[in-house]
Amino acid sequence: MKRVGAHVSTSGGVENAPINAKAIGAKAFALFTKNQRRWTAKPYNTENIRDFKENCEKKGYAPNHILPHDSYLINLGHPEAQGLKKSRGAFLDEMQRCEQLGLSMFNFHPGSHLRKISPEKCLKRIAESVNMALDKTKDVSAVIENTAGQGSNMGFLFEHLAGIIDLVEDKSRIGVCLDTCHTFTAGYDLRTKKAFDETFDKFDGIVGFKYLKAMHLNDAKPDLDSRVDRHESIGKGKIGIEAFSFIMNDKRFDEIPMILETPDSTIWPKEIKLLYSLEKA
Repeated sequence: MKRVGAHVSTSGGVENAPINAKAIGAKAFALFTKNQRRWTAKPYNTENIRDFKENCEKKGYAPNHILPHDSYLINLGHPEAQGLKKSRGAFLDEMQRCEQLGLSMFNFHPGSHLRKISPEKCLKRIAESVNMALDKTKDVSAVIENTAGQGSNMGFLFEHLAGIIDLVEDKSRIGVCLDTCHTFTAGYDLRTKKAFDETFDKFDGIVGFKYLKAMHLNDAKPDLDSRVDRHESIGKGKIGIEAFSFIMNDKRFDEIPMILETPDSTIWPKEIKLLYSLEKA
């Protein structure tokens, strides 16, 4: 089964996320474990944790269908000691929040070298940061999101993802989330069956499908290989609807959370229905 959903609001409490997901017809969902634009947040209370777990059970969401997303402030490859320490502390806090909620994955952007250290050194720092967090948590896997390669962001090449995974000590707790917009604007074409197959053959050869734990389903405003991160509604961007049909009819993407981050949240129920309509009997 395909598990299509969206990144839903936690307004009023994290326990509202599964309710909001069910309301739009989602079979998976993403959420922020705290305010994504602030370094700190008050801890969850007993009621938050209990109600979140109860609501997930009532609405039919298993831990492996839920994809928490890290704060936009975190940079696990930060070139400066203070920024790196702050990022590592925030990352660990969010991993621990996932633990408290009984979740099994934590999706994060790898980080940026800010043109102050080499890409190689940045990748090594990212892996070191992940190892530190995994050592202090259990049961939660760190899931690297590929990037568009905008600015000095790492993670836009499949080789970057493989390089981080190679340096992570516990291979059972590391994975990848592929964002279709980021993949396309980083230079990997998805628009035709031939291009789609070539891209995912390349991913399998460099990273390995066993590490694919989730996807973000977004069309792209910019062109192929533009290295610009701007999402568009499904079928309205430069990727086009056919690529999403390939995904919805490929068993390799069964049972992983496939999350919409498209710009118009009011049409998420329609986009979810559209994606399921692409499935062939």
